[in-house]
Amino acid sequence: MPENDLVDNDIYVAPGMPPLDMSGKQTSFFEFWPAWAMYFPVVVQSLAMALRYRSLMLPLIANPKIPLSGMVGVGKSELMSQARGECDAAILSWFLFEVTASHAGDQAAVIERRMLDHQLTYPLVCKPDIGCRGVGVKLVNNRSELEGVLRDFPAQANVIFQRLAQWEPEAGVFYVRHPQESEGRIISMALKYMPYVAGDGKSTLRQLIAQDRRAGELSHLYLQRHEASLGKVIDQGETFRLIFAASHSRGAIFRDANDEISAAMTTKVDQLMQQLPEFYYGRLDIKFRDLDSLKNGENFEIVEINCASSESLHIWDRRAKFSDAIRSLLFQYKTLFLLGAENRRRGYRPPRFLTLLRAWKKERQLTRLYPETD
Repeated sequence: MPENDLVDNDIYVAPGMPPLDMSGKQTSFFEFWPAWAMYFPVVVQSLAMALRYRSLMLPLIANPKIPLSGMVGVGKSELMSQARGECDAAILSWFLFEVTASHAGDQAAVIERRMLDHQLTYPLVCKPDIGCRGVGVKLVNNRSELEGVLRDFPAQANVIFQRLAQWEPEAGVFYVRHPQESEGRIISMALKYMPYVAGDGKSTLRQLIAQDRRAGELSHLYLQRHEASLGKVIDQGETFRLIFAASHSRGAIFRDANDEISAAMTTKVDQLMQQLPEFYYGRLDIKFRDLDSLKNGENFEIVEINCASSESLHIWDRRAKFSDAIRSLLFQYKTLFLLGAENRRRGYRPPRFLTLLRAWKKERQLTRLYPETD
């Protein structure tokens, strides 16, 4: 990256993203707590609502056309394959491939033929159909890397191959619509910044990570991933991107952008989401050209749509208050129960607990076998 792309004390941000203020504390005190600690209040509330509505499984029919409402063990392709019209066009082109035990070169040849069918070229994104929090996401630049990825994924795993977005700026946009309402709304938006370190022509990548205030605190997220490059000296004025997948658990930087939610963007997102059958709750991961375009409901691409297990990503802003984060999580899961209760009244029936347990075990077993996330 050229030197003039470095701003705010050598903090690089992708063109189209607002400047990134990294002064003060680098993380909130709860930002990397274990999930059980953050979700304990949600469990208590859910048990109370289960008693009130006489079912613990109601959240699993919040989006009744998706198995388990996409909570766990359900492929991303389940929902994306239902998209029609402008919604389908807005999703980055993709196809599904089942990895087998056969030779990686033979499988790569099949994939490259399907790439032609979908007008895809290298580089492209490879990610597991079943999985969350950016697990197993890989950037594939050529045939050799494709064969390596195929060797790394377990046999019988379904993998999505998808067009690489034309823009780096990314946002997580949380959408909700009640079944009896004609219009939905955006309840949360967060901007996702990729972490970079800037070279000085003298320091190795390992040293640059250690010297960076935030990356140094989270070095365990980066060192293993870049083990082969840690001794490399980064040239003066050049930047090194520490992650590819814009996942908070992998080290991405999230900033609350709720103040940037606009009527035009809400109208456009609602229009697209209503082209998914019986879709009422989920988070869109969106790539966009620049923030003004996004606020105008223009120049953006949908990477994927996450469903019942989604989080409002603004809670991972380092400035977020713990009480506000918990309040947001409680609101989300209360909304899931309310949507499920309404859909049950409309005739949908919640799945059995055993179905949920099997799906959870399936996802857990698969994610243990996926390759390291880029």
